[in-house]
Amino acid sequence: MKFIQYKIGDIVQMKKKHPCGSQEWEVMQLGADMRVKCCGCGRMVLIARPKFIKGTKKILNRDMNEKLELKKRSEESTMG
Repeated sequence: MKFIQYKIGDIVQMKKKHPCGSQEWEVMQLGADMRVKCCGCGRMVLIARPKFIKGTKKILNRDMNEKLELKKRSEESTMG
């Protein structure tokens, strides 16, 4: 299984259509829940990451052969 890294602004095609008829969604927020915006009607929806990954067909606006550099987390500073 290949790990897919999503970025804010990615346009993804989902397996099921939205009631407006569009299958394209724009990624607005990343995390445990993914906030996506329908490209057809503009509705914003919050989807759990596992459900989002399972329902995604492909990323439309990005070449999947391009290598993305994985960014390391910076050390968190402790707030007094």
